[in-house]
Amino acid sequence: MRAVTWQGRRHVSVDSVPDPTIKEPTDAVIRITSTGLCGSDLHLYEVFTPFMTPGDILGHEPMGVVEETGADVADLRPGDRVVVPFQIACGHCWMCDSGLPTQCETTQVTDQGMGAALFGYTKLYGAVPGAQAEYLRVPQAQYGPIKVPEGPADDRFVYLSDVLPTAWQAVQYADVPPGGTVAVLGLGPIGDMACRIALQRGARAVFGVDLVATRLSRARDRGVEVFDLSDFDGGKELVRAVRDRTDGRGPDSVIDAVGAEAHGSPLGRMAQQATGFLPRGVAARLAEKAGTDRLAALRTAIDLVRRGGTISVSGVYGGAADPLPLLTMFDKQIQLRMGQANVRRWVDDLLPLLTDDDPLGVDDFATHHLPLEDAPHAYEIFQRKEDDAVKILMHP
Repeated sequence: MRAVTWQGRRHVSVDSVPDPTIKEPTDAVIRITSTGLCGSDLHLYEVFTPFMTPGDILGHEPMGVVEETGADVADLRPGDRVVVPFQIACGHCWMCDSGLPTQCETTQVTDQGMGAALFGYTKLYGAVPGAQAEYLRVPQAQYGPIKVPEGPADDRFVYLSDVLPTAWQAVQYADVPPGGTVAVLGLGPIGDMACRIALQRGARAVFGVDLVATRLSRARDRGVEVFDLSDFDGGKELVRAVRDRTDGRGPDSVIDAVGAEAHGSPLGRMAQQATGFLPRGVAARLAEKAGTDRLAALRTAIDLVRRGGTISVSGVYGGAADPLPLLTMFDKQIQLRMGQANVRRWVDDLLPLLTDDDPLGVDDFATHHLPLEDAPHAYEIFQRKEDDAVKILMHP
């Protein structure tokens, strides 16, 4: 089959690799019809290279058609149309029963000290072959795949793999009070969808912050009050501007949808890039012990949120030695929640919104549909924020 493989920093290619097969009775093999390019994939493209191996198959946002199932997969049949969550979970361990499938005790990558295995996401999360490919082996298929109806285009359902549950959890964790206010830092796919969900769930005002014109325009068109970061001389001015819209207090909640690659952190950027020039083994050990992130977004969130408010972090961070202003966080009595989205926990809340009325605008959420063979171009324009690329779907 053809698959997108990681070959080095800012270097992906589409190669012929062996077809996946059933290895365990709880496996299924899916023929992929659509697969997303995620901002988290860009972390592998740019930042987390010490934990990658040339030839790793990328991607974790697929949907498609069941081709084959193992003997213990009772609820799927060949021909079923399914979306596959980005994490691999069993559905029956203590963590899964507690609504935390990203901490699944069956698939935890214990030798790395990490949570549940993820598709296409470094040796830290199991080095499981990813979903930017023609076919995908799905472990724990007795639980993971989400059956969806025939009829609507893939765009209606494919975001159940990651974007929708990640944005829903971001808003849930933000704990926006009824009629309250929330600021969303970063209007990429997750931040954009979090804005839409917050408004759909009754937030009085949603403030969106970014510096890419296309992203700001998309959010504005959905009723978000947007702030162009480039209009301000630093985060302090932005904070004052948003506080002016919230009676001087700051928003009730802030969602950090940016993560490790925030703008405005030149030293953090230099530290991240330096690992790309070291041998992978050395770089990995350095990142595990002394890795740093570009914390501009998180620091802005801490400054921006009102006293007693909540910060929800959906952006990916990976640093081990990042200093945080704990005195400020303690003094402001900030609540902080974060983590990978627990996909199956939120599916029942999301499916009723994926109707022909399309209240969240999923049908036209993608800005680009490209063949899988164009993956190197897709990564390039997404990473560089060129050609108004906000969300890219690829099709084998």
